[in-house]
Amino acid sequence: MEYRPLGRTGLDVSAVSFGTGSLGGLFGPLEEADALRLVDEAIDSGINLIDTSPYYGSAEYRLGKALTPGKRDCVILASKAGRNGIDSFDFSPERIRSSVEDSLKLLGTDHLDILQLHDIEFVPLGPVLEDGFAELQRLKDAGKTRFIGMTGYPVKTFARVMRETDVDVVLTYAKGTLLDDSLVTELAPVAQECGVGLVNAAAVALGLLTPGGSRLSLDHPAPAEVREAAARMVELAAERGADIAFLANQYAIQRTGAATTVVGVGSSRNLQSALRAAETPIDEALLADMLALRPPVGHRQWSIGLEENN
Repeated sequence: MEYRPLGRTGLDVSAVSFGTGSLGGLFGPLEEADALRLVDEAIDSGINLIDTSPYYGSAEYRLGKALTPGKRDCVILASKAGRNGIDSFDFSPERIRSSVEDSLKLLGTDHLDILQLHDIEFVPLGPVLEDGFAELQRLKDAGKTRFIGMTGYPVKTFARVMRETDVDVVLTYAKGTLLDDSLVTELAPVAQECGVGLVNAAAVALGLLTPGGSRLSLDHPAPAEVREAAARMVELAAERGADIAFLANQYAIQRTGAATTVVGVGSSRNLQSALRAAETPIDEALLADMLALRPPVGHRQWSIGLEENN
């Protein structure tokens, strides 16, 4: 496993991180015993950053059962606050603090390593960047978390977060993919300027870059131009006898410059595939042909959350 510096935190994080949405059933049913074994396998493989959230159903509870005292000391534990349901957001200081206390109990620990506000683009940013950030800082000062950050999708929002607050980490998703390189071209320069650790997620663009396409329970937010480009990539991979999801993970992990890429997997097979993607050299000819299918610059993203935040 390769380890990389996470901004100015002093942490070295594994190139592949474990996303726990699967533990809470986001990708389909998962028996608790299987969930606990998957956490063990991730840690044994050298993954040292585990990402979770109250929004992920029973994920924090199951992760807490898996992280016995010895294992807890082996991982960088990241959780979130502020998003409590599909349409339920509360970034008030009081709710952030109570959410963190609940998370600590479920996770069986007295502190988080990273605490982030979850999907902030769905609400007006002013109070989040002022009152919400101030509460993150108070929790950091109180020892409830070592580092703080925010997560979500729009480039505009997270460029603003990095420039207007003193966050340690930003997690953004579907920005460092075969379809969209805005993490590299737009967010990475700001992160470097501000000393922020950049975490990549959703290498397969919420399922678009998989043979079966998106399995989201809601309509995929990508516009037709992005979905059509993804379909052409999936078709090309099939013609070449390649695994489109494997190539998507290779690109995200090896070529985006992010400190780490969070992979949400619900099986040992998918976990091991992501780990191989971190180490297997990329087929450069296939990659070039894939990137030629990208939508034009300016048409690679979708709008999500409040219009003003996109």
